[in-house]
Amino acid sequence: MIRIDTLEGDGSFDAYLATPEGTPRAAIVVIQEIFGVNQGIRRKCDRLAEQGYLAVAPDLFWRLEPGVELDPDQEDQLQQAFGLMKRFDQDQGISDIEATIRAARARLPEGGKVGCVGYCLGGRLAYMTAARTDVDASVGYYAVGLPDLLHEKHAIARPLLLHVAGADHFVTPDQQQAMHAGLDDHPRVTLVDYPGEDHGFAAEMGNRRSEKAAHQADARTATFFQEHIG
Repeated sequence: MIRIDTLEGDGSFDAYLATPEGTPRAAIVVIQEIFGVNQGIRRKCDRLAEQGYLAVAPDLFWRLEPGVELDPDQEDQLQQAFGLMKRFDQDQGISDIEATIRAARARLPEGGKVGCVGYCLGGRLAYMTAARTDVDASVGYYAVGLPDLLHEKHAIARPLLLHVAGADHFVTPDQQQAMHAGLDDHPRVTLVDYPGEDHGFAAEMGNRRSEKAAHQADARTATFFQEHIG
C-alpha cells in the first residue's frame, strides 16, 4: 500500500501498488467496483504487473469507509456496497483518480504513459476519466449509467474500450442501445458486446465470473493497452 495526496492537498488516501520486474512498460490505474479494493481488485493489479505494468488501485471510498473490502456473493455485504455507492461523490472520485494518474506517472521513466481500467462503477468512472483527465487510454467493463454521460463524449480525446455484458441486469437493453447509438461513430471509442453475459462476468473470483467471456475480454484489454500505452 502507498499513500497518495489529493489534488486539493486536503488529505491523502491508500492505494494498492503492484510493480513488475524491471522497468515498467507503462502504468495502469485499476478502478474498483462498489466492493472496495478487495482481493479481486488486488489480483487484477497483480496480473497487470505480471504483464510488465505498474498497477495501482486507489481506495476511492476512503472518505466514506477507508479500507472497505466487500464480497459480492454475500447478500449483506452486497447491500452495504449499494449503500456506499449511493453516498459516493463521483466527481470527487475522478479527482482522486487524477491524483492517482499523476502519482503513477511520477513512478515511470520520462514520457511513460498511464492507462486506466475499471469495473462496474469503475467502468463508469473509466469513461469519466477518459472525458475529464489526460489519461492515455481507458477500458471500462460493464459500465453502469453511461447514457447519463453521453453529453461528455465530445471530450474523449484518447482511446476508450468498453466491454458490454449483453444480459447485464444493471444495464438494460435500452441503455445498451443508447450507448451504441451515442458512441458507435465516435473515432476514439470501441464497444464490444458479450451476448448472454451478465454484470461482473470478468470478476477474478466468485459466482459472477464467466470463464470464457472473461478470457476474451481480458485478451482484448491486453491488446488494447499494448497498442496504446506500450
